[in-house]
Amino acid sequence: MDLETRAHNRGSGSRVGRPIGRRSIGKKAGLVAVALPTAVAGIPGVMASAQSLPAGSPAVAPAADGPAGYVPISPFRALDTREAGGRVADGTTIEIALADADPAAALHIDPILERLRERIQDPGYIQGLVRELLLDNPHRVRLVMRPDPNLSAEKNAAEQARLLTLKAAMDAEEQRRVIAQAEALKARQEQQDDPELLPKVTLADIPDDLHIPLGETEPIAGLPATRFARGTNGLVYEEVVIDLPALDERELELLPIYCDLVTEVGCGGRDYRETQLLQNAVTGGIGARVSVRGAVDDLHRQRGLFFLHGKALARNQGALAKLLLETFETPRFDEANRLRELISQERLDMEQGVTSRGHALAMTAASSGLTPSAALYHRWSGLAGIQAIKALDDALEDDAKLRELMEGLEALRERLRTAPKQLLVVAEAEQFDAIRSGLEAVWSGLDRPAGASVSPFGLPAPGGRVRQAWTTSTQVNFCAKSFPAVCREHPDAPALTILAPFLRNNFLHRVIREQGGAYGGGARFDPDTGAFRFYSYRDPRLGETLADFDRSVDWLLSNDHPYRLLEEAILGVIADIDKPGSPAGEAKRAFHEALHGRTPERRRAYRKKLLEVTLEDLKRVAETYLQGDQAGVAVISNAGQIEKAGLGLEAIAL
Repeated sequence: MDLETRAHNRGSGSRVGRPIGRRSIGKKAGLVAVALPTAVAGIPGVMASAQSLPAGSPAVAPAADGPAGYVPISPFRALDTREAGGRVADGTTIEIALADADPAAALHIDPILERLRERIQDPGYIQGLVRELLLDNPHRVRLVMRPDPNLSAEKNAAEQARLLTLKAAMDAEEQRRVIAQAEALKARQEQQDDPELLPKVTLADIPDDLHIPLGETEPIAGLPATRFARGTNGLVYEEVVIDLPALDERELELLPIYCDLVTEVGCGGRDYRETQLLQNAVTGGIGARVSVRGAVDDLHRQRGLFFLHGKALARNQGALAKLLLETFETPRFDEANRLRELISQERLDMEQGVTSRGHALAMTAASSGLTPSAALYHRWSGLAGIQAIKALDDALEDDAKLRELMEGLEALRERLRTAPKQLLVVAEAEQFDAIRSGLEAVWSGLDRPAGASVSPFGLPAPGGRVRQAWTTSTQVNFCAKSFPAVCREHPDAPALTILAPFLRNNFLHRVIREQGGAYGGGARFDPDTGAFRFYSYRDPRLGETLADFDRSVDWLLSNDHPYRLLEEAILGVIADIDKPGSPAGEAKRAFHEALHGRTPERRRAYRKKLLEVTLEDLKRVAETYLQGDQAGVAVISNAGQIEKAGLGLEAIAL
């Protein structure tokens, strides 16, 4: 297939070919030039062509005074760069310099904003820029790349040939020197540095208390509501929280898709374009997500929650509340072409994310047979989820399947409408009276369907331990091994939490990354799924890494370890817990954690127990939970490497 990329000399479309919804939205503008390697010389095995579009527009040719392969498009006027003053907000002053403008002048933002304020007094100012710099701009570059399926093998063969040539040119003394250097490197990697030479933080420096903001509860329009008074710089955050009812298999399958689509389609009688314009006009963005977590004391009991959330300036809080209600009550799942487009974009995003988050996908797959929530994560956002979205995207070529999807989403909307709901508001204290009035006006007219009591959300038991090898187009591997462990309230949970960074810092990082050549490796304990998981990231090895996971436990049990290593692991965990967030973010986290039983009291008690973990505790829980053959295993690689490794895993094509 051909991959076509177009670069304009002023402003690239923000959503063309980019995922949306829970996916990131590209917003870059002001592209001033394209660094195009001549015949893409820097990408072996890829053929490319660059041409000017449309016919008659200026020819594209390498700059005589630029680096090889540099293709200028059309330099900005210095004034144009200042007009785009917002570009400095994300630190991309390099683009300003490439436009032959003064980046230092652009960093002086106040005059830029003042000029912008003057110019927008002209009602046609923005439209004029769009016409001049986008619609009437003839400068384009089209880069078409075609993948070479033999590239990896050719690169490996070329490297082997180069190494053989280098070795053949060495005399005996040079070969001995290379061997000595390799041995010296190995010794240095295994050498223990003396950390006492540096100043350090100790457990005595940790504050006794964990600050957690507290909210106030009072009903609004007959709905339970929680409010947090926080410094938000004039912003208002609102959430509609739905307790998920019992869902059948089809509804469970559609729920993550519903979250992706519901804020990207029309609502309130508008089509999706009109709704997008309204979102941009009165909010800082709205979104939807679902959260399913195991109970703090029972991994096989879950609570599921659906969140519809948004933020806006205080003056727009009434419009935000109305838009959230319309999105919740009247989303339009009848826009067939829009649904088809969004599903295709979601598929593209999930497929492209395999190699960037392969370690997380492998861990999710390895844990999928342990607990119900772990199996659901794999089904929704893991490798099984990628398979499902691909199958759905292909199926929607059939109009009957598209209608079936539309009907399923509409039925799921009705299930959510009848479920128990509550509100969350985070804002500055002086804004609450106006916010309450706005919410009362919007939600008091809500049609509350009467019906039978709602059955509680629950999940089926998982299918048992998995041992899987997922094959895809990748030249690097991702390995994971997951042991069944305990829930958050279990007495061993704190020790397992500390054990993960202890093994990562002192064994896994050195053996898997420094010696094994992977980009990363480590361990994590997840009390929500009751899984203790090992992982590697962008790893050249397979079986050897899986063996290193087991070796880390042997290393722990067969050696004495200084207290310093335990202290470092505890400090790292506490630093992550105590890490400050934004005022609104901390409030929302406190609210969400409490919904799942992680109350402030329980969170503080858990933190206190972490500080009491001993080296003996680490050895005890490792011997209890990380031994034997009960672990789930999952790797991601290409079919050739899987076959060569001979791991005896079930092969599944992604």
